Amino acid sequence: MRALSSDHEIKLALTEAKTIAIIGMSKNETKASFFVGRYMQRRGYRVIPINPVYAGESILGETVLAQLTDVPQDVSIDIVDIFRRSEFVPDIVDQAIDCLTPLPKTIWMQFGIQHAEAAAKARAHGIQTIEDRCPKIEYQRLFGELRRAGINTGIVSSKLPSRGSHEYDK
Repeated sequence: MRALSSDHEIKLALTEAKTIAIIGMSKNETKASFFVGRYMQRRGYRVIPINPVYAGESILGETVLAQLTDVPQDVSIDIVDIFRRSEFVPDIVDQAIDCLTPLPKTIWMQFGIQHAEAAAKARAHGIQTIEDRCPKIEYQRLFGELRRAGINTGIVSSKLPSRGSHEYDK
């Protein structure tokens, strides 16, 4: 059973963080890793893309690194956000522990990604772990940006369409 992070812990992690390494970030603008990275960058975070397929290229104005071991010594990673399958999490946690100085404050596993042993190892090293959640959605939820259907349209409306009034309902 995974440890659940409280809203307070998640908000604190997002408030204190300045730099997020996104493991498995894609150049494809329709992929979740890209739009999560872009959203977080637009909220003031530095986003370091990690993906061996695109190493040396640029995503969102940052040079893509092949792996965490390539993060320069003068760059401090606060959150390691993982967009890789669960079986890859232990190696990523090991790299974070062995190569990043200072250690990241948070290992964040995206929706559907959990690994109890790797999470326990990270916590044993003083690293908070968040599993099966998205920092973009948590940011929106905890900082008042999440609206109906998960989109901030900028339109305020208290009137919902009546059932059967939508053309798809006909």
